[in-house]
Amino acid sequence: MPNDLKATSDLAEAFEWSSIYILAIPAQQLRKTLAEWKPLFRDDSIVVSTLKGIEISTQMRMTEVIEHVWEAKRVAVITGPNLADELVLRQPAGAVAAASTQELADQIRDLFRTPYYRTYTSTDVMGCELAGAIKSVIALSVGISIGMGFGENTQAMLITRGLNEVARLCAAHGADPLTAAGLAGMGDLVASCGSPLSRNRTFGEVLGRTGSLEQTRTQVAKTVEGVSTAGAVVEIAHRIGVEVPVIEAVADIVNGSISPAAALQRLMEITTKAENFIR
Repeated sequence: MPNDLKATSDLAEAFEWSSIYILAIPAQQLRKTLAEWKPLFRDDSIVVSTLKGIEISTQMRMTEVIEHVWEAKRVAVITGPNLADELVLRQPAGAVAAASTQELADQIRDLFRTPYYRTYTSTDVMGCELAGAIKSVIALSVGISIGMGFGENTQAMLITRGLNEVARLCAAHGADPLTAAGLAGMGDLVASCGSPLSRNRTFGEVLGRTGSLEQTRTQVAKTVEGVSTAGAVVEIAHRIGVEVPVIEAVADIVNGSISPAAALQRLMEITTKAENFIR
């Protein structure tokens, strides 16, 4: 641990001594946790979200929840292909520090940057958060296909078409669709879909192999954001009129309304159009 970093189990002490709060909480527990911690929050503090998810009940992004509950004025995001098991080994990695102002993004970049951790900046907070949340769903789809016994061709199709859905959702929301092509989107997809260290991919593999959500939850007893995020993203897509067949297939699988085999068959029967990045 760095000399200037102090560990404590005293929550009040942590808030009192810190001017920057870095949140790493399961997405669906964020609002409740923030409400409990609100009396300790200082208005002049910076909040950095590492969360990748969409709140089910409101379809709000994580920074929106933070701003709503804490009324925080300076909120940023750190996101990208960051598998924890590799980071603790200090293997070379990259990420994006996103904030509404370039000044805050630069500050967070400098805070996180190390010789082995390369941090870029963005002011497209919405795009970075959408990409980070949706990649979990796409990683589930890839894992499901692997569990069903399919190979790299199937994985490549799901990743590429899934990335297209990320870009379309970003564009429809007013975010930059090209954010999907950066570390927050494609970068995170490559890591989450390609690595057995990914919880979403691992969950998908077991689900694709067993076809049982209950059995999969028993075998993979970890937080898997893509399971809860899928339905929320579908609701967002329906509200703004964006087609997301890969995400919708995952949502239907995890809510038990369709089998993995039937979902893949449905995807393969969709009428194809000219391939364009955000169409």
